[in-house]
Amino acid sequence: MAYNILIVDDSSIVRKVLKRTFEMTEVPVGTFYEAENGKIALELLGANWVDLIFLDINMPVMNGVEFMRELKLHASAATTPVVVVSTEGSSERIDELKQLGIHSYLRKPVTPEGLVETIKSVLGSTEAK
Repeated sequence: MAYNILIVDDSSIVRKVLKRTFEMTEVPVGTFYEAENGKIALELLGANWVDLIFLDINMPVMNGVEFMRELKLHASAATTPVVVVSTEGSSERIDELKQLGIHSYLRKPVTPEGLVETIKSVLGSTEAK
């Protein structure tokens, strides 16, 4: 088995880099889903099973904070673990996101080691069941 991963970032380059970073690890990935904002991400979550969400904070249409608020209203996806991946290091913003239910925070650029460590801390393992 493998994890289905949703990457939510307005930058296609960042999405591509994060996918390549995954490829440098031994984390099994089934499907990568991509969204350029929180609104599209919610639509994808309504139609697909996702094991883990990687979320940017600053995006047009629906940002990371707005996405987290809306995610809580979607029963089927409300408990999906969310890892924020951002260059923003504001402790106030990170605290706000933690209160909204994020599971972890990774600062860009993401390293393969940091990615594996985060997945282990959030999911308990890098091996999908």
